[in-house]
Amino acid sequence: MKVTTLRIPDVKVIEPEVFEDERGFFYESFNQHKFNELIGENITFVQDNHSKSTKGVLRGLHYQKTPYEQGKLVRVITGEVFDVAVDIRRDSPTYGHWVSEILSAENKKQLWIPKGFAHGFLTLSDKSDFVYKVTNYYSKKHEKTIAYNHPEFNISWPKIKISKFILSDKDRKII
Repeated sequence: MKVTTLRIPDVKVIEPEVFEDERGFFYESFNQHKFNELIGENITFVQDNHSKSTKGVLRGLHYQKTPYEQGKLVRVITGEVFDVAVDIRRDSPTYGHWVSEILSAENKKQLWIPKGFAHGFLTLSDKSDFVYKVTNYYSKKHEKTIAYNHPEFNISWPKIKISKFILSDKDRKII
């Protein structure tokens, strides 16, 4: 596995070693020991999630408040997304900054987003299957949403050939 640190050092891109031949490919998508070694701390995942989206669906920016904050290890198994992590840790030197990465079934990249970040993604392909591991259980009571276009963060979402982003009701609000 190869790890790349982004402009916000706590967010990391993880690229697996892929073995390909005429039959297809094989790679280890997750190994707890290797992951903890690469991240430099002991992380425990408690839940796996899977969302399917069509082109133009924008999900986020989501996070959970204490004591249900979540770290996320995200990847795409079908299609392609523009994935975003926003630092919302008030005491962080990178508070309000965001990083992005194109995640796709083709590039097999994963993004580690630790606790204290809001997360969202935009589906760039006709369809995407987005899977992720989280470090804490979902709690509706602690879930929060920040509008994808919140002026404080000024995220540069890619322009795609659709009339407008497809959003859920909760993703239209600023909280």
